Parts: sequence; structure tokens; C-alpha cells
Amino acid sequence: MTATLRGPRLPVKTWIVVLWAVPSVLFLAFAALRLLGVTGNRFIIATVALTPYIGVIGLALGVVGLFMRRWIFGGVVLAFAMITSAAVVPRIVTNDQPTVFGPQLTVMTANLYVGRADAVALLDLVKQHNVDVLSMQELSPAMVQDLDRAGIDRVLPYRLFDAQRGASGSGLASKFPLQETKIADPATFAQPSAIVDLPGVVDPEVLVVHTAPGVEAEWTGTWKAELAELPDASKGKDKPRMLVGDFNATLDHPDLRDVIDRGYIDAGEQRGGGMTPTWPAGIWPPPVSIDHILVDGRCAVLDYQVFDLAGSDHRAVLASVNLP
Repeated sequence: MTATLRGPRLPVKTWIVVLWAVPSVLFLAFAALRLLGVTGNRFIIATVALTPYIGVIGLALGVVGLFMRRWIFGGVVLAFAMITSAAVVPRIVTNDQPTVFGPQLTVMTANLYVGRADAVALLDLVKQHNVDVLSMQELSPAMVQDLDRAGIDRVLPYRLFDAQRGASGSGLASKFPLQETKIADPATFAQPSAIVDLPGVVDPEVLVVHTAPGVEAEWTGTWKAELAELPDASKGKDKPRMLVGDFNATLDHPDLRDVIDRGYIDAGEQRGGGMTPTWPAGIWPPPVSIDHILVDGRCAVLDYQVFDLAGSDHRAVLASVNLP
């Protein structure tokens, strides 16, 4: 009987361990910031937005660590990666919705990229999906002219526009009459709001949201303040409230989660689309979800979709809801 001789296990080369350990330490630092709800400076804000991608990297690092038999450190990395990913996974699962008997409303939001978006393409989406209320950010005077030429009045005859040059303008267009309200403090970009006069007794209140970009150093504090100043849902108990637009924040940012905790639900998260990217329209930087439709928690979200919008660096977001 011949015995099989086995030599000692060859150690993993030091440079390979270092190549694995350095990103693993960086991942653990990121995971701690994410789990503790820290946004800090613009670099942390940008990094937290990439949580779904970094979570996958963390899982890979943990598995590699265990494969190299770095049991303790590899296990710690894998555990933190699983905890981080656990906060993301529910966004791809459709939640049960309450039984609600109020009217149905279809809302769309579109960032028009300083008026460069294709007005005809936008109105084609509106008509194709029977949109009732359209929230627009970066609405320029030239874009208003394009929308008029494309026939917006035939589709959405009521408007509340604050058109401005550059990225500052915003507007609402609706199938139903709009009554202007003031539910948000003045911000860097225009954020008009209105009560939508629906047939019947339920009239929702819609705010166009466009916060300053927190990833730019001069706007970081402003971004935090503008999210903190967004109105809560409880103040409009008789009128279900919606915050619709470009929040420049993902569901991983605690600042946005704080807004949601004030009585809202995120339409994308409710319908399993919470990880569908809305910006940029291309592949770099890594696409993330910063455009949202937040609705009163008493509403039922029936549908959620994201569409490419020709000429814009954002994608258009649509949600259909049943109002209470």
C-alpha cells in the first residue's frame, strides 16, 4: 500500500495579502460610515451613493479572504458586506400595498438637463403613459418654448412654471387645475408646489423637489439643509402630499431616509424598483437612483417605471398611485 505524501501548504504571497487587505480595510471604513448614517463631506456623500456597488465588492473581498484562509478578518469583511447588502436588497422586492379606494393619479418627474431634453420625446412619454401630473426640473425659458411648440397645452393644459436660465427653473404641468401653494422655503433651485384639483373630494398637494448637489463642495451644507427643510406628510392630513423630483440623494443617504420617515413612502422602493438608476443616463459615473417620487404613506403605489429621456442626462420616473 503506497502512502501519499503531502507537502506543507504554500503560504499566500505577502503582496497578494496586502493587495486584498488594503481594499478590505477601506471597505470596512465605508461600511461603518454607511451603517452609522454618516454623510459628512462631499466625498462621503458620493461614496454612500455607490453603496449597492460597494456592497458587492465587499462580498467579493470577504469570499477571497476566506479562500486565502484569513478566517477572522475575511469573516469580518464578509459579515459587514452582508449587513450592508441587507439594507439594499429589499429595494428590489415588491411590497404589499394597502387597499385604498381614492382616485388614481399618475405622476412623472423629469430633469430636463438645463433645457436640453427633447420636448417631443417627453410629451410622447406623457401621452403613452397617460400622465396626470408632470414635475420638471431645470426648466429653462427656451424649454418652455419647445414644450409649447410640441403641444403641451393639448396634453397637460394647466401649468405652474418658474422657468429660469441654467439649472434653477422648475415647473408643474397637469391635466387638472392647479392651485399654487407655498409649502417649502426658498431654495437654491425653484421648488414650486400646488394642490391638484381632482374631480371628487381628494386633492393631492405636489411639490417639485430639486435640491442642491451635495457632491459639490460649495453645496454640501446646502444639500443637507434643503433636504431637512422639506415638508413632512403629516401637515397635509386632509390632502395627501407628494414630493416629486431630483433629490440628488439615494435611499442610502440618511438625509433622504429622514425625509421619508416624516410620513412618506418611496414609490420605487414599494414596487421593487428602488435600485433602478435614474442618473446618469450613460454608464459613467456609475448610475444611481437620485430621482424619486415620495408619496403620502396612506397611498397605494400601483406602478413604478423609469424611462430614457432623449437629450437629458437623467431618466424620467413615473409612478401611479391610489390616493386615500
